[in-house]
Amino acid sequence: MRIIKQDFADRLASGSATTCLCWRLERADGFGLAVTEHDRALDVDGTLYQPGAALDGASFAKSADLRPGHAAAGGALAHEAITEADLAAGLWDGAHVDVIRADWQRPDLFVNVWSGRLSEVTRGETGFEAQLVSRKAAFERPLGRVYARQCDAVLGDARCGVYVGAFPGIPCDHRFQTCSDVFGNAENFRGFPHLPGADFVLLGPAASGNDGGRR
Repeated sequence: MRIIKQDFADRLASGSATTCLCWRLERADGFGLAVTEHDRALDVDGTLYQPGAALDGASFAKSADLRPGHAAAGGALAHEAITEADLAAGLWDGAHVDVIRADWQRPDLFVNVWSGRLSEVTRGETGFEAQLVSRKAAFERPLGRVYARQCDAVLGDARCGVYVGAFPGIPCDHRFQTCSDVFGNAENFRGFPHLPGADFVLLGPAASGNDGGRR
């Protein structure tokens, strides 16, 4: 839920507000950039936003549940701090983004529109396009491991440890028997081969020899 000051709400309701988007971006290496689509610098909440918007034409999508909100934006390389070399090196990928909408006649009146990160930046003939993902996307990041009978390693990777050159053309079906008998790699098996299956969990009492739990 966005919180809007009453003065700002009144100006928006009257139709007299003159608003613009302001973007604050911070890369993983600590480099920061504050820009606005307005034609002059704006001091909003102690941050000086310079003209020359990094992104324009943005559209934002929010959801009431935990599904991450997405956004897309594009723009010319208008700001000298956003260079082709940095884009090509991926320095802007994953950069944190805060977007506000401010009244340029009353910069003390503003509202937070969106927060997230740049997930992917691509370059075109006339500028660049950026995919943005909201903070809620972090809740979709998988943590830990999934308990399963089959191995979740990739044949030949660091967790597997098998030298694939010694087994040319032999695929791995991620079963413990294959890992042990074919590759001789049982000690590095990354699954749980003895995990009880649904047949065991749903198994009922024996038809005969059942003593009712007596000792």
